[in-house]
Amino acid sequence: MDQPPRPEPIFNAPWPALLVAAAVIAPHLLLQSASQDLIYSLALVPREFWEGRWTGVVTMMFVHGGWVHAVMNAAFGLAFGAPVSRVLGLDGRGGGIFCLFYLACGLVAGVGFAAIHPQGLSPVVGASGAIAGLMGAAARTIDSAPGHLGPVFGPRVISLGLGWLVVNLVLAVTGSLLTMGAGGVAWEAHLIGFAAGVLLIGPFARWAGPPAGVADAP
Repeated sequence: MDQPPRPEPIFNAPWPALLVAAAVIAPHLLLQSASQDLIYSLALVPREFWEGRWTGVVTMMFVHGGWVHAVMNAAFGLAFGAPVSRVLGLDGRGGGIFCLFYLACGLVAGVGFAAIHPQGLSPVVGASGAIAGLMGAAARTIDSAPGHLGPVFGPRVISLGLGWLVVNLVLAVTGSLLTMGAGGVAWEAHLIGFAAGVLLIGPFARWAGPPAGVADAP
């Protein structure tokens, strides 16, 4: 049975992966006493996005609905960010490209969700789309030589992708239970983010170039 990358011990995780966890936890701490109006202004509201309020597709990644949401995203960011950061490089340039890759996956996931729900008025928060992008990218590193990528349609990518699809179909049905009735889960953004990570890691790895030593597969 295919297994996803195991979570990195926090003190051994590469610094870009730690940065992802910090980008989830630190804003959540700062926004603990924030007003609902401020939270709403930082969220992605699909209808308002298409009306010109574009900032939400970025700021939503730094807002979370509760500690369970934030801690889970931080943990997955550590687990899946570690192999991706090693592909892109652990120097300053590689770390910068890693951050851009993370944001790109989150942007694609957010815009994709807004495209599916163009009239949606419910605010969406969380970095789950970006984290799912790290998961998709990490799937291409499983069973590959260190610093290299496997194929887009490799068996590991397909197996992890199918598992992720099943999880999110369950979330589509039970999401309101998990959020204690506060709203559903933007499961479509999770799937879009995963696909974005699988596809975008190749171009970003080529951009990172040496010394990462990535050999991208078709």
